[in-house]
Amino acid sequence: MSEHIMGSMPMKKLLISMSLPIMLSMVVQALYNIVDGIFVAQIGEDALAAVSFAFPVQMIMIAVSVGTSVGINSLMSRYMGSQNADKVNATAKNGLLLAVLSWLVFVVFGLFGARWFMSIFTDQENLMEMGIQYIVICSVFSIGVFVQIVFERFMQASGKPIYSMILQGVGAILNIMLDPILIFGWFGLPKMGVAGAAIATVVGQIVAMLIGLWLTIYKLPNIQIHFGGFRPDKKIIQKIYIVGIPAILIQGMTAIMTIGMNMILAPFSDLVVSVFGIYYKLQNFVFMAILGLTNALIPIIGYNYGAKNGDRVIQAIRLSVLLSSGMMLLGTIVFQIFPKQLLLLFDAQQDMLSVGIPALRIISLSFLFAGISMVLCSAFQAMGNGILSLIVTLVRQLILLLPLSWWLARTYGLPETWIAFLIVEVICMGLSFWMMRWIYRNQIQNIVERKKS
Repeated sequence: MSEHIMGSMPMKKLLISMSLPIMLSMVVQALYNIVDGIFVAQIGEDALAAVSFAFPVQMIMIAVSVGTSVGINSLMSRYMGSQNADKVNATAKNGLLLAVLSWLVFVVFGLFGARWFMSIFTDQENLMEMGIQYIVICSVFSIGVFVQIVFERFMQASGKPIYSMILQGVGAILNIMLDPILIFGWFGLPKMGVAGAAIATVVGQIVAMLIGLWLTIYKLPNIQIHFGGFRPDKKIIQKIYIVGIPAILIQGMTAIMTIGMNMILAPFSDLVVSVFGIYYKLQNFVFMAILGLTNALIPIIGYNYGAKNGDRVIQAIRLSVLLSSGMMLLGTIVFQIFPKQLLLLFDAQQDMLSVGIPALRIISLSFLFAGISMVLCSAFQAMGNGILSLIVTLVRQLILLLPLSWWLARTYGLPETWIAFLIVEVICMGLSFWMMRWIYRNQIQNIVERKKS
């Protein structure tokens, strides 16, 4: 049924019906990040700064899990489009194996690398200890996030995004509910502070993972994950990582960018680092909606590309660009009109407002250009061209943003530093359009012409 929908439903209806549940669930995820930051801010500015310094570790874990799952989703969707059930199931099982192996890597990092990581940013003992607590708990018990995201991609590739919404929604809502209970010690529980925030995070992820396992076994008949006689398939793993490694690097470079920006901003003050952390949580609320759209776009393009239906690939890309532009314009308007109100959610005092208000207004001018680039990069991944997405992200996060931010910070000062985000996103949008034109001429156009002839 899902294959028929992917290949025949009117594109506007298909894209909206596929993306809306994912958008809602990812917006709930972003809401959790905001609520988590609000509660941590009530502990104190040191706690907020500690979590901001530790946050890139979570971003790297999400990068590995999401990037691997993008490779799984892209390959599985193409096998579904070519009606190859055996390869679909093999992709699912090899994908789950990769998720567990990725988790074990971060267990080792959490146990032995947390103190080293925090020492890069601060030598204040209080900040360091809170950051170490947060990193250790989130890393050692991170199996939930790795396996949960793989299950979500199974559901999206199968044309069942409503299950993905349930999965993310339950985990995020549980997380939000547990945050104040564990952070502040409600209902007779001990007051755990930053450690409580980390425990709430991993509990929500593990519960979501268990729900995902149940849904996959009982609600996705087109995917079988029985491991009797299973052996890893090198060819499938290679195909997953052909798309997955560039996607991991794309996601991971966001963490590297955050680490780099923290290092650039730290000489101004810990307060400035906290402002950037708050901005990132707030902008995630906007960007998660676009990620929901692109998560739906990848299996749609992958299926139709695998089925040699070039016209529907073009329709999906064009419609997604229009939808992302509208959402990003709305997000920009909110950041321009209500920056003070957004910052006050985090108990911002006057010194934080004086830094944060111009930061939010300047950086949000880049949203429209970023949204278009995100859609086009997801289209590259869906058609097996993950390396192009990697190039765009390299230009955005490392080649241009960090050097330009460093130069502006040292030459002009803090307010001008934020302008780097706008300059870089305009350049990356242009680069993405140029790459899409190349793909159209070399891949899509041939499919369209063959079908017409």
